[in-house]
Parts: sequence; structure tokens; C-alpha cells
Amino acid sequence: MRRMLDRLPCALIAALLAFIPSSLYAAEAASQINLTQHPVGYLMLLIFFVAYGFVAVEEVIQLRKSKPVMLAAGLIWALLGIVYTVRGQSAALEAAAKHVILDYGELMLFLVVAITYVNTMQERRVFDALRSRLLSLGLSYRQLFWLVGGLAFLFGPIIDNLTTALVMGAVVVAVGVGNYQFIVMGCIIIVVAANAGGVFSPFGDITSLMVWQKGKLSFLEFFHLFLPSLVNFLVPATLMHFRVPKGTPASASEVRRLKPGGAVVIWLFVATLATAVSFKSIFSLPPALGMMLGLGYLQMYSYFLQRQARRRNDQAFGFDAFREIGRVEWDTLLFFFGVIFAVGGLGVAGYLALLSNYLYVDLGPTYANIAIGILGAAFDNIPLMFAVLTMNPDMSSGQWMLVTLSTGVGGSLVSIGTAAGVALMGLIRNHYTFLNHLRWAWAIALGYAASIATHLWVNAALM
Repeated sequence: MRRMLDRLPCALIAALLAFIPSSLYAAEAASQINLTQHPVGYLMLLIFFVAYGFVAVEEVIQLRKSKPVMLAAGLIWALLGIVYTVRGQSAALEAAAKHVILDYGELMLFLVVAITYVNTMQERRVFDALRSRLLSLGLSYRQLFWLVGGLAFLFGPIIDNLTTALVMGAVVVAVGVGNYQFIVMGCIIIVVAANAGGVFSPFGDITSLMVWQKGKLSFLEFFHLFLPSLVNFLVPATLMHFRVPKGTPASASEVRRLKPGGAVVIWLFVATLATAVSFKSIFSLPPALGMMLGLGYLQMYSYFLQRQARRRNDQAFGFDAFREIGRVEWDTLLFFFGVIFAVGGLGVAGYLALLSNYLYVDLGPTYANIAIGILGAAFDNIPLMFAVLTMNPDMSSGQWMLVTLSTGVGGSLVSIGTAAGVALMGLIRNHYTFLNHLRWAWAIALGYAASIATHLWVNAALM
């Protein structure tokens, strides 16, 4: 980035500085410089929306989603750097950047461990064994549609919606091989169900995790959202049921069994999640620290199996934990980096404070939280939740539950509105696409409205 700035023509830098209001040079100005009504701020907004435009057409132009948002984030902070350097407030901007790095770092470490476990379970044939088990049941495509949706809803609060989407997406492709329509419908319901299930658990959704890490809701308070989440899954699933193809998939040609240690890896993952919860609930430490301890569990078990493999002279007996870490989906993690830093930069410019005043003062928290969920469909629920937490409005626990619900399930309206959808688009490129998901946005929207109404009814005393 420094080299890029060094190569900027002097005329361009001078032009940017010319837009900075003269008040920025005042000796006693506020530490945060308001750029919401200034050309530099407008340029930052333009960069942000252009980057998201590229994300929306990723499948058309074949440009990985992380690339435009990372570029946008860097340019936004470069513009802020120019402004704050001229004003002599570089230290204030550095503090703001480190705060965003801390938020992203906790999220990234949590996800790296979770995805590493999923990769390891895949290598130990856990999902192959699950596929064989599902096919042995002799279920029809429609029955499998409900089964994978139900499993995604149940797995979401346990292994988070992103991981659930990756797991169940691999299962759907394996079960429905050769049936395009079933794979498409299965992937859509997985995203909806995983997002819905992820809402009522503090580590079931990245947005829920962010709320939990910030201490806005306690561990048990999330479970007030179970019934609204269930409604959110059942409404679109019922409407989609009749478009799922009839018939029964062919039985598996062979029974796939777990590799040695597969069951132990599953239990180590459960223990890792329990460790993360304990670190947060008992010690008030970031859950990411508990997840990293859980990665240590996996590393030591990998060492144990590798020793066993050498004794048996059977390399397939063991696995390399570092190889599974290397298979982490970095496009998704870098996409999160880009959007969190881009939104963080817009917050430093003053746009989040402006948005907070409009939403939570003019509209009121209930309408604001519902609207944020809908916006999550267009701008991804992660940066929106990050924006809400940065704005930090004074709300009741019921309202924090509402915004957790709305951002969690509102992102299901389009494929790029949630981490689960973004990840599945990368995993199943030829079937689960932006347009295929968009065709069922109307049914998902009905589920969204029904879940909000259910929350306002059953949790009225907490509002």
C-alpha cells in the first residue's frame, strides 16, 4: 500500500487535499473528522458501492469476491490516511484501525479453526459416511430436501451457519449427483436453514458471534429466538417443497466408512466449541482463544495418529493438521476482511453515526432493526452488524435479539447477503448461483416477515 501511495501523482494528492475543508487545520478540532458531506467522503462511498457491484456479478465476470472489497478497503483507508495526516491526527486514525483489526482478528481465528475442523472431517470421510447413510435410507428427493434442511437447521447453532453450509452443501452435491434441480433447491434451503438455525446460538452465525463477543446478549438469551428461527425455516421450505423433483436417487455403489480417528475428530470439534463457550461465559475471554485451544487438541491428535501411521507403515492412517489448515477458504476470509475494514472506514468518516441517528432516533429501534435485516440482503449481514455494534445504540435485550434475528435471517434473501451463501457460491459454482437463489427470494421474504412477527409476539415482554 505504501508503494501505491508513493506512486500517486502529486497532482492527484494535491487535488484530494484541496477538497479537505479549511476547518481541518484548526488547532482544536474534534479527534474524528466528519467527512459525510465532503467530496472525500463521497469518493469513499463510491468506492464501496462499486466494489459491492463487482461482488454481485462475481459469477458473470469470474472475479473472486475478495479482490474488489480488499482493494476498496485499502483505498478507503488510504483516503482517510491522507486526511488525518494533513490534520496531524494520525495517532487517532491508527487507534481506530487497530480496533477494527482486533474485531476482525477474533473473527478470523474463530473461523480458521472451525473450517480446519470441517476440512479434517472431510479428509476422515465423515461426510462420505453421512452420504452413504442418507442414501441407504431409500428416501425420495423431497424427503432428502427436508432432511438436509432439518439437519442444517440443527447443525447451524452447533457448528455455525458458514460451516454448516459447507458441510451440508458437500452432502447435497454427493447425494444429488446428476440432478441439477435437486442440488439447486437443496443448496437454497441449506442457506436458509443454516442461517435460521444459527441465529439462536451465540456461535451459530458470525453476526450472533459478534453480538456475543461484544456482550450485548448472554449465552442463554439467544435461545429466546428458537421459535422465530424455526418459523423462518419452515415457511420457505414448505413453499419450495412442491418444486423439488420427485423420484429417488440411486443407491450408493459402495458403503463409505470413516477413516481411523474420524469419530474422535467429531468429538474434538464438540469439545472445541464447548471450550470457546467456557472461555467467554466463565473467564470473560474472547471465544477465539478457546477455539485456538481446540486447534491444539486437533494438532496433538494429528501427531498421535501420525505416530500410529508410521508404526503401521500406513500413511493413510494419519492426517496432517497443517495441510487441513492450508485448505481453509481464504477467499471468504479475505472477503470478510475487506467488508469489515471498508465499513469501519466509513464509520471513521462519520457515516455510521449519521445512519444511527436516522435509524434509531428518527425511525425507532423496532423499525430500524427490521430495516437493517432487509439491508443485509444487499450489503451482507456481517458489515451491517459490525456497523450496528459500532453505532452501539441504547436498546433493550429484546431489541438486540431482534437485530440479531433480522441480520441473521435477512441475509438469506440473496446469496451474497450472508457468509453461508457466499461460501456455498464458492463451493458449488455451477449450481448454486446468485440468480438461482434470487428466484426464491419471495418465499424467503415471507419467512422473514413471519419470523419477525413471531419474535414480536413471543418475546414482547423483552422489548
